[in-house]
Amino acid sequence: MPDQVFLGEMRQALDEVYRDHDRAAVREVYARASAHVRLTADMLAHLNEIPEGGYTRREMVEAINTVIRRRGEQDSLGLLETPERIEAVEDTAEAERAVLDDTPLDALNPPPAGRRGDIPDFRAPGPS
Repeated sequence: MPDQVFLGEMRQALDEVYRDHDRAAVREVYARASAHVRLTADMLAHLNEIPEGGYTRREMVEAINTVIRRRGEQDSLGLLETPERIEAVEDTAEAERAVLDDTPLDALNPPPAGRRGDIPDFRAPGPS
């Protein structure tokens, strides 16, 4: 069973670091994580194995997971979840084609919602 204490405390430390920053150095994550008393020195040592540099939250999670896998601890510690990547509509290939072809982008122009029978018609207030 994964070590929920390690995962939870590390998640919380990452939340604290990346709350105000898009990128952070390993030493910032280490400093924040070391303030969590439930993270042991052995658990903090995982961060020492990550090369110095600036990381996004996603990159940091992947780096920590790489260390866990390299140590063979994925079954005992578990892995941190990788936040799902959200892609802006403007960055899609569909948007690029729409710009090049000078056509509307369907994702930005959804079809009007159909009328549902259970929604009453709107009536302006006033005399009936």
